Amino acid sequence: MAAPAQNLRINPERLWDSLMEMAKIGPGVAGGNNRQTLTDFDSAGRHLFQDWCKAAGCTMGLDQMGNMFARREGTDPDALPVYVGSHLDTQPTGGKYDGVLGVLGGLEILRTMNDLDIKTKHPIVVTNWTNEEGTRYAPAMLASGVFAGMHEQDWAYDRVDAEGKKFGDELKRIGWRGEEKVGDRKMHAFFELHIEQGPILEAEDKQIGVVTHGQGLWWLEVTLIGKDAHTGSTPMNMRVNAGLGMARMTELVHTIAMDNQPGAVGAIGQCNVYPNSRNVIPGKCVFTIDFRSPDLEKLTAMRARFEAEAPAIADALGLTMTIEPVGHFDPVTFDESCVTAVRSAAERLGYSHMDLISGAGHDACWINRVAPTAMVMCPCVDGLSHNEAEEISKEWAAAGADVLFHAVIETAGVVA
Repeated sequence: MAAPAQNLRINPERLWDSLMEMAKIGPGVAGGNNRQTLTDFDSAGRHLFQDWCKAAGCTMGLDQMGNMFARREGTDPDALPVYVGSHLDTQPTGGKYDGVLGVLGGLEILRTMNDLDIKTKHPIVVTNWTNEEGTRYAPAMLASGVFAGMHEQDWAYDRVDAEGKKFGDELKRIGWRGEEKVGDRKMHAFFELHIEQGPILEAEDKQIGVVTHGQGLWWLEVTLIGKDAHTGSTPMNMRVNAGLGMARMTELVHTIAMDNQPGAVGAIGQCNVYPNSRNVIPGKCVFTIDFRSPDLEKLTAMRARFEAEAPAIADALGLTMTIEPVGHFDPVTFDESCVTAVRSAAERLGYSHMDLISGAGHDACWINRVAPTAMVMCPCVDGLSHNEAEEISKEWAAAGADVLFHAVIETAGVVA
């Protein structure tokens, strides 16, 4: 299939303006965004995206997990669509580009095709996956996980947030629960554009990351139960301090990750201390461990070692402990033909590029199980993400979207 001409480019100003317009919805307190999943801000962002898609001549599909599918028809009604997209939800202190670049970059592809009157054999569908971040409702990539058959829909509906509100109830409340059965759609291929969320591309002075693999992940939620007591009047040798247990386990997690270098990371990211009073010894701690590696053997070993060694820490302090896995996926190898389409597009367009392993989880990691999939990445300043200071340049965004554009329309088959 002939490759599109190298002079075909997206409209960088329009893409950037769209990113900035979406960023007005769910503003953060320090220049970023707080557009958490299934909130009123999430609903407002969805409405804006839907309006833009309809203006671009697309029809909008919606499934029972709230996944949005904006379709531009192809010339062959029997050809499976090429899908492209990411997510519009953010962290509580998130940036303006994480996920959003992939959704609006996909929309920009369709707008550019309209501008240039480009037709493709395969339809092209731009997707907004629900609850990729997994902050309000664990696990991450929840809706794409249901789509790929990794989670049961009823189980997903029963996930609760910190206030006890169920995912299914909140999805219905904001008006974005569709009737379409989740996972019924078949894909010719799927592409996802994303900021790197790491420092490698910027440090190597590369414009494009050709993502060949994704790290596997284990999230383990640990609950430690001790005894609330007065910090001033309780003797040190009579304390049952859940906070101390969490501190020692934090050191254990770090040690385990360091002992599995290279190619492994681990940290405690989310933690809650109860009763969280300045003069009360914590009687309960709940925290989540995040282990990741592209090596399945290392990933499995890190979890096993923590589960083997952490009970001794709890026992020594008189604590009771439970460990619950709340998120997992194995390392991912993306489809060779889709990866080649991305790499060839970068070369054809003259963008500097390198192969990359994604350090973060993405919806593409689940979709790769049901369709040929690849990812395109652009740099982000200092590798900073999940932070309101997250930043990219207009040029980086344009380069990533250009490569995405070429990979997608080549895969969809340009019709003369």
